[in-house]
Amino acid sequence: MIARVLEQCQALSQVLSEDRKTRHLVPTWQDTEVLGSINAALHPLQDFTDALSGETYVSVSYLKPVLHPLKTETLVEKEDDTDLTKAIKSRALGYMEDKYSDPAIQEILDVASFLDPRFKMGYIRQENIPDIRARVMLEMEQEEKRARLSTTDGMHQSAAETEPSTSTVKKGKQSLGSFFKSTAVPPASSVQLEDTMEAELNSYLMTPAIDGEQDPLAWWKVHRVNFPRLSKLARKYLCIPATSSPSERLFSAGGNVVTCERSCLKPADM
Repeated sequence: MIARVLEQCQALSQVLSEDRKTRHLVPTWQDTEVLGSINAALHPLQDFTDALSGETYVSVSYLKPVLHPLKTETLVEKEDDTDLTKAIKSRALGYMEDKYSDPAIQEILDVASFLDPRFKMGYIRQENIPDIRARVMLEMEQEEKRARLSTTDGMHQSAAETEPSTSTVKKGKQSLGSFFKSTAVPPASSVQLEDTMEAELNSYLMTPAIDGEQDPLAWWKVHRVNFPRLSKLARKYLCIPATSSPSERLFSAGGNVVTCERSCLKPADM
């Protein structure tokens, strides 16, 4: 809005000055200077706001890459900035630093960025990388334990449901494969499991980063066979939206469809 007013300032002044009742509304040079200072500080943020408010694979993993150029370039004070522009930039930067200053929030953002094949460790501080790797390893181990427990419970339940009665079923000849079924395979030790997860993590980090316009969830869908544990963590973190804009758009669309006069619509009608 401010950019549009500055663009049409000359035309607005000419139209307003033709009528005595609106001459007092003609922008003065002080008004133009204030609007210019505000526009210089806020206009660069529009592109970032539009990008974060999108709905196509814009997850919480985008926040760290977006905050980095804001802190290092966009909101850095310049020599030709007015005092008002510098004050607005300083307040905006202070607000963002305070908003994401919680260590727990920073850790979630780092893990989400780590699991995004577009960014990986590119926007994580070097001193925080060992802690992020340790957290990812811990969550991989927890996911592995849950998966094994779920598989074991499912096998016991399936065996209990399909076990035939010994009094009614005749015993047939055993095949060669039945001898291997009766021999239980010992589970992998904790050392072997840790080595496997470490190898999976290192292999993921060595894969080349994908283009910034690609869908990270589509990438994980293709590579989940190669990274079975990491893919589960990626689905866990990359499903978090960066902003509430997509849900607010959905509520607005729903409000336009389901009105007081159309409150009994079936899902097929919507």
